[in-house]
Amino acid sequence: MLTILTRYRLFGACLLAVFCVTAHSATGQVANPNTGNLTQALLGLLAVLGLMAAAAWLLKRFGGRQFTGNAAVKIVGGISVGTRERILVVETAGQWIVVGVTPGRINALATMPRQEIPLDQKSPPITKNFSEWLKQTIEKRNAK
Repeated sequence: MLTILTRYRLFGACLLAVFCVTAHSATGQVANPNTGNLTQALLGLLAVLGLMAAAAWLLKRFGGRQFTGNAAVKIVGGISVGTRERILVVETAGQWIVVGVTPGRINALATMPRQEIPLDQKSPPITKNFSEWLKQTIEKRNAK
């Protein structure tokens, strides 16, 4: 898969080639009558590639999050604890599950009944003092 920088370089090279061909044909030094066809084909290719890039960006930007309204599992909150490790609170079937997520594994850390989140708060209470809440929850779990 191409990196973003490589994509921009490739796009820039295609744009430069199209500019050079059109500038050359605009000066009247057309050696081949098929140069107009080449320019038209390159511009068409450039337009299609631009549309594909725009569609990919739109799908990445707006695609996945609009369809989670009726999902059986919903992410309530989370926190990053490392470069590739996270702790998430997931809601499913009327309960919250605290989940540890690493690149190779997903572990359930604790479960608790679903709590109501006040509408006047922008984020759930879990994200405010998550480390203290997690410590208390683990202590409760170990005490059982």
